[in-house]
Amino acid sequence: MEEKTWGGRFTEKTDRRVEAFTASIDFDKRLYSYDIDGSIAHCRMLAKVGIITEDEAASLVEGLGKIKRELDRGAFQFDAGQEDIHMHIETRLVEEVGKVALKLHTARSRNDQVALDVRMFLRDETVRIIDQLINLRKVLVDLAEQTIDVVMPGYTHLQRAQPVLFAHHLMAYYEMFTRDTQRMRDGLKRTDVMPLGTAALAGTTYPIDREVTAELLNFPKISANSLDAVADRDFSLEFLSAASICMVHLSRLSEEMILWSTAEFGFIELPDAFATGSSIMPQKKNPDVAELVRGKSGRVFGSLMALLTVMKGLPLAYNRDLQEDKELLFDSVDTLQACLEIYTMMLPKIKVNREIMRAATQTGYINATDFADYLVGKGMPFRNAHHCVGQAVGYALAHKKELHDLSLDELKSFSALIQEDVFEILSIEAMIDRRRSAGGTATENVRAAIAVARAALEP
Repeated sequence: MEEKTWGGRFTEKTDRRVEAFTASIDFDKRLYSYDIDGSIAHCRMLAKVGIITEDEAASLVEGLGKIKRELDRGAFQFDAGQEDIHMHIETRLVEEVGKVALKLHTARSRNDQVALDVRMFLRDETVRIIDQLINLRKVLVDLAEQTIDVVMPGYTHLQRAQPVLFAHHLMAYYEMFTRDTQRMRDGLKRTDVMPLGTAALAGTTYPIDREVTAELLNFPKISANSLDAVADRDFSLEFLSAASICMVHLSRLSEEMILWSTAEFGFIELPDAFATGSSIMPQKKNPDVAELVRGKSGRVFGSLMALLTVMKGLPLAYNRDLQEDKELLFDSVDTLQACLEIYTMMLPKIKVNREIMRAATQTGYINATDFADYLVGKGMPFRNAHHCVGQAVGYALAHKKELHDLSLDELKSFSALIQEDVFEILSIEAMIDRRRSAGGTATENVRAAIAVARAALEP
């Protein structure tokens, strides 16, 4: 068995089963580009402060560049005996440039090295997710603008409540994904902090210049406390929290896509390219994409809970438990990105069945609140108006009619305040366009919201 870099104090070789159990190379090899970029920056800093020579630095940088190119093209040979990506690269560097490679690890530890790699990875992926969220928001705004004249029932408790514009409903998701974007941007500030140079836990005795390394790696600031830098993963927890909230929003949207595409609702039709069929029932068109997004939300929630559980009992500073952070983080990044991408492609292609949506606003007594407001406008206290309209609804139910199908005489039987003008009030367009309060569903409000959104999405 090959000699371990840390094997000096050990008298026995590591058991093969322990090697297999502790190895992380199967997943942390994903960090190779960040590990090499961090090593190059560290190397150049060491040369700048005189810990190694410029010639040594040049040799190391050249060797690291060659190894990166090998990894890029899939020509790198992985060895099960090297537990992680850091050891793989260091071992290969020794082969490439000789003993000078042994100087590269001066003034650093794998503890601050892996903390750096994870931060750099998450920084890049968060930026990609922010871009994806912006694209999804653009799609929602486009669809809202195209369907500005489509009305639908708004729901509470999944019961028809009041009419709204379909565009207003879509813009609700725009607002949710806008906050998701903001959370990602805010979390990025705390991810974008450089830990390299804190070494194992206490800093280093070498005269390093961490600011130089930070500048080379495009970090705006360095970590303030060496223990904290290597021991915490709250930036990953924050990302997983933001990712989980975003998946909640995607899951809720998925639930509505699934419901709306049923024969019972019929509000939308999903594109064939984003649906599947049944192996036994020829007529089926299944909303598998939306169902999978809804299901995948649980994976991201699980990653958040798993990492919270890993972190909750760890004493300072570094513990091997932290190896468990990467698979959780990688899977959540991949899952969220895949869900955002598929929705950005699918939403523009849905067919909106506007006639069916409008027909749904004609039943379910969704004009009852406006009827009550009408009576308030005539001078009746709201509580009395609420009771009066409730009686009218009960009468309509008994006679299998909607409120707007009752005659004026029938309506007047509940209050002498009711006049012919009540029928204007009970129309769908009137109900929608009277809701001009800030944030309401009135067409002018929604058009203004779309305009504000477009301005916000301008590059």
